[in-house]
Amino acid sequence: MNTIGGDNTAFGRVDADGTVYVRTAAGERAVGSWQAGSPEEGLAHFARRYDDLVTEVELLETRLASGAADPQHTQASVVRLQESLPEVHAVGDLDAVAARLEKLAVVVAAKAEEQKAARALAREQAAERKRELVAEAELIAAESTQWKVAGDRMREILDEWKTIKGVDRKTDGELWKRYAAARDAFSRRRGSHFAGLDAQRKQAQAYKEELVAEAEGLAESSEWAETANRLKQLMADWKAAGRAPKDSEEQLWKRFRAAQDQFFGHRSEVFSERDAEYKGNQEKKEALLVEAEAIDIEGDAKAAQAALRDIHRRWEEIGRVPREAMGPLDRRLREVEDRVRDAVDADWRRGSVESNPLLEQMRGQVADAERKLEKARAAGDARRVAEAEKALETKRQFLQFAERTS
Repeated sequence: MNTIGGDNTAFGRVDADGTVYVRTAAGERAVGSWQAGSPEEGLAHFARRYDDLVTEVELLETRLASGAADPQHTQASVVRLQESLPEVHAVGDLDAVAARLEKLAVVVAAKAEEQKAARALAREQAAERKRELVAEAELIAAESTQWKVAGDRMREILDEWKTIKGVDRKTDGELWKRYAAARDAFSRRRGSHFAGLDAQRKQAQAYKEELVAEAEGLAESSEWAETANRLKQLMADWKAAGRAPKDSEEQLWKRFRAAQDQFFGHRSEVFSERDAEYKGNQEKKEALLVEAEAIDIEGDAKAAQAALRDIHRRWEEIGRVPREAMGPLDRRLREVEDRVRDAVDADWRRGSVESNPLLEQMRGQVADAERKLEKARAAGDARRVAEAEKALETKRQFLQFAERTS
C-alpha cells in the first residue's frame, strides 16, 4: 500500500465541476469538492487526509506490538476505522488500508482474548488471595491469644486487602463480610480478655494493699526470726498474686520494699551491735578458760572443784558469745570439768577404801594367805604350796572386786 510521501493522487481524480473521486476495488466514489485551486492541489489535499489515516493505523499497530495499548480500546479503534472507510474523505489506496485493518483486527482479537484470560486469572488469583486472608483472619479470631501480634496482623491483612483489585463485586462482598465478622469477633474476644485481666489486676491490687499494710505493720518489729519468716511469706504471696495496674503496682512495690528494708536494716543494726557484744563476751570466756585450764587438779581436788564453781558462776554472768564460737568454748570448759570430776572421784574412792573395815579384813586375809604360801614353799611341800597358791588367788580376786565396788 502507498504510505505517506507516496503518489496517492494516482488513486483519485477531479472532474470539471471540482468533484473529487477516489478509486477502489469496489469502484469509484466521490469524496469531496475542490474549488480553491488546481485539480492537482485538490488531489494533494485529499491525499494528505489519506496520509493521516495511514498514520493512525500505524500508530495502532506500533502501540499494540509494544504492549502499551489496551487490546479492547485498539479493537474499538479498528472497528471505527473499518466502518469509516466507505465514507472517508481521502484519496489513496483505501483497499490496502482495509486489508491492513483486517489483519490488525485479527491480531487485536487474539490480544483481547489473551487479555481477557489474563484478567480472569488475575481476578481468580485476587479472589484466592482474599480467601486466604479471610481464612487467616478467622483463625486469629478463633484461636490467637497473642493479642498485640494478632492485632497487628489483623491491620496488616486489612492493608493488603485494600491493595487487591479486580475481584467481582459479589465475591468481594461475601469475602469482606467474613473478614469483618472475624475482625469483630477477635475484637470482642480481646476486649473480654482485657476486661477480665483488668478485674484480675484490681483484685491483685486489693490483695497487695493488704500485704503492704501488714509489711508496714511489721517494719518496727523486734521479733527477728518470726518477723523475717513472715516477711518472706509475704514476698511469696506477692509474687503469686499477679500484677496490679501498672501505676498501682509500682507504688505498692515501693511501699512493700521500704517496709522490708526498714525491718531488715534495723535488724542488721541490732545484730551488728549484738555481734560486737558477743565478740567481747567471747574474749572474756577465753580468758576464763585460760584460768580454768591452769587449775591445780593434782594438788587438792576439792579446791580445784571450788575454783571451777567460781569460774562457772563468772562464765554464766558473761552471757552469750557468737554462734560459731559456742561449740569450741564449751568443749574446752567440759574438758576441764571432766578432769576436775575425775580427780574428785579418785580422791573420794581413796578415802572410802581407807576407812572400810571389810576391806581391811580382806587385806589381812590376803596377807595371811601370802605368809602360808611362803611357809609351804620353805617346807618344800608341793601339795601345801598348790593349796596355798589357790587360796591366795581366790582371796586376791575377792579383794579386787570389793575395792572396785566400794
